[in-house]
Amino acid sequence: MARAVTAIIGVLALLMGLLWVGQGLGHIHWPASSFMLDQRPWAVRGAVLAAVGLAAIWWSRRR
Repeated sequence: MARAVTAIIGVLALLMGLLWVGQGLGHIHWPASSFMLDQRPWAVRGAVLAAVGLAAIWWSRRR
């Protein structure tokens, strides 16, 4: 059960991180009034979150 929860959280973190990267780099303009658009710090934070998500997915599958 814990492995499944970790995998789900990892996938969600990965997807959210990729969204933040896209918004921070200005490639994704959704929502249109987001404060994260074209803000490089959000791209960096998104990359870190995506890496954490990948690590969680890897950890959940290694057993």
